[in-house]
Amino acid sequence: MGKSLRVAVQMDPIHSVNINADSTFALMLEAQGRGHAMWHYHPKDLAFAAGRLTARAQPVTVRREEGRHATLGPDEELDLGAMDVVLMRQDPPFDMAYITATHMLEHIHPKTLVVNDPASVRNAPEKLFVLKFPELMPETLVTADRRRIAAFREQHGDIIIKPLFGNGGAGVFHLRPDDPNMAALIEMFTERSREPLMVQRYVPAVREGDKRIILVDGIAMGAINRVPAKGEARSNMHVGGTPTQTTLTAREQEICAAIGPELKARGMIFVGIDVIGGYLTEINVTSPTGLQEIARFDGVQLEQAIWDAIEAKC
Repeated sequence: MGKSLRVAVQMDPIHSVNINADSTFALMLEAQGRGHAMWHYHPKDLAFAAGRLTARAQPVTVRREEGRHATLGPDEELDLGAMDVVLMRQDPPFDMAYITATHMLEHIHPKTLVVNDPASVRNAPEKLFVLKFPELMPETLVTADRRRIAAFREQHGDIIIKPLFGNGGAGVFHLRPDDPNMAALIEMFTERSREPLMVQRYVPAVREGDKRIILVDGIAMGAINRVPAKGEARSNMHVGGTPTQTTLTAREQEICAAIGPELKARGMIFVGIDVIGGYLTEINVTSPTGLQEIARFDGVQLEQAIWDAIEAKC
């Protein structure tokens, strides 16, 4: 075992996590098992003053025990620049609060290793970073122009419309060629936000599942398939998708080989990509999930590989 690290975990409230599904919890259990000291704080607890980034944080110990899975110590002002590692694991939405947190964490990285690299996270929102790899994607349009969306639908018939900065399948719609709701749907989106929408050709293979592949420091290390519930276009487990065991196809290995070096170069240690029918649809770098499902099916604890990579960089 290497030296004991000081680890601060920036996340959503720990008492609300599902200990049988949450990847952050798995990462924390592994860190604790390696003898690392941990503190827990929320993004709103960050403060920057006089060149120092601090957080109102609590020391934390975790255990796999329903209902009492975390014990928090007394509040303290933690100098994040004195930490060895900060895990940035809060869920999107990828809004200005999220972006501001990446700017603040940039002041301490890489002296304190922030996972994933905060500048890279800011520059790689899941549904925009993927556009760097158009040859791997289904036909895709990003726009707020409803005429262009109408023309795209005319061309492709079956389409998916989704907000750029959501998560967990929120706001994802499947519009068939005869669906009369498109204009109303775009109106609803544009009233709520000035952001463009992502529109993609519908890939029917989603009925067989949406594959989540985990890459650690640019290397594909495991996957699960997520099969949508009957009558549901989305496969996210948040909305009833069923995880099933899977392996990587030759095409999926090609996709990982194509994007892996770029992820590694950007300091993205823990990434989850989504692949449907051999097409890359998202690259998740903010707080990817899937570790516990892969462990259940394949008996592989990918949190070990993630901590191996973090320790090597420390």
